[in-house]
Amino acid sequence: FTNMYQITPASSSCSSFLNPEIINTTRSARMNVPKSGYRVFSANSSAACTELAKKITERLGVELGKSVVFQESNRETRVDVKESVRGQTIFIIQTIPRDVNTAIMELLVMAYALKTSCAKNIIGVIPYFPYSKQCKMRKRGSIVSKLLASMLAKAGLTHIITMDLHQKEIQGFFSFPVDNLRASPFLIQYIQEEIPDYRNAIIVAKSPAAAKRAQSYAERLRLGLAVIHGEAQCSESDMADGRHSPPCVRNTTGHTGLELPLMMAKEKPPITVVGDVGGRIAIIVDDIIDDVGDFVAAAEILKERGAYKIYIMATHGLLSADAPRLIEESAIDEVVVTNTVPHEVQKLQCPKIKTVDVSMILAEAIRRIHNGESMAYLFRNITVDD
Repeated sequence: FTNMYQITPASSSCSSFLNPEIINTTRSARMNVPKSGYRVFSANSSAACTELAKKITERLGVELGKSVVFQESNRETRVDVKESVRGQTIFIIQTIPRDVNTAIMELLVMAYALKTSCAKNIIGVIPYFPYSKQCKMRKRGSIVSKLLASMLAKAGLTHIITMDLHQKEIQGFFSFPVDNLRASPFLIQYIQEEIPDYRNAIIVAKSPAAAKRAQSYAERLRLGLAVIHGEAQCSESDMADGRHSPPCVRNTTGHTGLELPLMMAKEKPPITVVGDVGGRIAIIVDDIIDDVGDFVAAAEILKERGAYKIYIMATHGLLSADAPRLIEESAIDEVVVTNTVPHEVQKLQCPKIKTVDVSMILAEAIRRIHNGESMAYLFRNITVDD
């Protein structure tokens, strides 16, 4: 019985494994390996939309993560991650082309794929946040931007980097941190370097709602401010929500149900320009330029008031439908937008469209978040209303 369980000497391989020198060497080697790194992926399936991602990775000095994003024959989105992401911090760069819903699905599917691949943190870099205009309840609609925030959190995102949200209150829809960067320093630099005699310019808000943003630009450039107020025609779409329902009918007792005071109809005055733009350069500032009808009408009014050059500065150049043609045929001299949204096709159609690169601030935000540094440096000299 004793011989059956006799302990035999350890083999050479086992003894070498138990050698203290080898154990110490293995420990030191493991300590030199970083516990977690970061990778940058692009969630866009088209090559034109990955240009911003390439610029960001070049500034960071890293390679773009290996992944495949494509549409199957039935238009379903498929994402294949070609490398290990376990325990790493992942940044997903997603620009929003014309096909907004496809871009959203690409982002959701990629985030969920990285989540199931055991990524430590998944941070979305979304320079233009889609559906940001649908952030308020109107009639019997819904707050779509809040729905999208919930979907992104459910897919696995833990942080978002975006730029110039249409309404800053959208940050409250998210259950995780949101860094809302500003493009105004780049646009102001363009004004100072590319617009001749910009000291003779005046900053224009095309509506009273944009007055705070315009005031921020005017104060930093030491320029005057003008505001366009009123509308050329009154929209009737807002009156189809039940305000013209039949009045209360008296019941059998002779009393009505609810009697409200008579409400006066809301009518906007004709277009007026508050401020002197005669003989000056007019610079219209806004966050989004999509349907250019309002901008074209504002340019005509400014031209009639004596402005001899008209520029438009906007962060996100969506430029949908026939916007390039309307800009080319209008009194607008130049439209300056950033590369948060791909618009290479629109630039070919209209040479008046110019682009400002903002990949620098996006790359710096990624670097600071990964290193745990403060983001306050990116918001220096920027007001809350900007």
